[in-house]
Amino acid sequence: MGAVELVGVAASLSFLAGWRLYACVAAAGMAMRFGFLDLPQQIQSLDALANPWVIGVAGVAAIAELVADKVMWFDSLWDGAHTFIRPLGGALLALAVVDAHDPAWQVIVFLLGGGAALLSHSAKASARAAVNTSPEPISNIAVSTTEDVVTAGGLWLALSQPAIAIVVALVLFVGSIGLIILSWRILTRLKRWWSSVL
Repeated sequence: MGAVELVGVAASLSFLAGWRLYACVAAAGMAMRFGFLDLPQQIQSLDALANPWVIGVAGVAAIAELVADKVMWFDSLWDGAHTFIRPLGGALLALAVVDAHDPAWQVIVFLLGGGAALLSHSAKASARAAVNTSPEPISNIAVSTTEDVVTAGGLWLALSQPAIAIVVALVLFVGSIGLIILSWRILTRLKRWWSSVL
């Protein structure tokens, strides 16, 4: 696996961890454990994810997140509690993928992985804040389900097709920026509307 592919896989996992850290860890671990994913030699350090205890804890946390993420306003509290956890998890996943031996590269990969996870987490949290202004719960469930599908599909693409992982990472990067801008505009308009009502 080339350097571009490694960077793509690391970036994709980091971005996806910003949305669904526990699901990323559990899905990757199960795929490795049951032989669905044959990891290239360069990223064998991710084998720790295949540990049954890691899969079990991540699976329970993923189920809790799946339920919490569908409940209006509770999802924003959940996101707030994970503001530090998801970026740290994304940084550690990126570091495990790249497995740099040079300490300078370790720091760079750690920072970039954490930054990618923080960006996607910020996009998710801001989108949820905008969606939660809607009085009905269906939009919240629809957005959460879309996040579940994108995470599962992106994870599968990044790990099974490392050659296109950089494309997945770029799409997630652009999508995250776009989601933050769109959410900000919606929240700004709602604030103006609310101010005019009062």
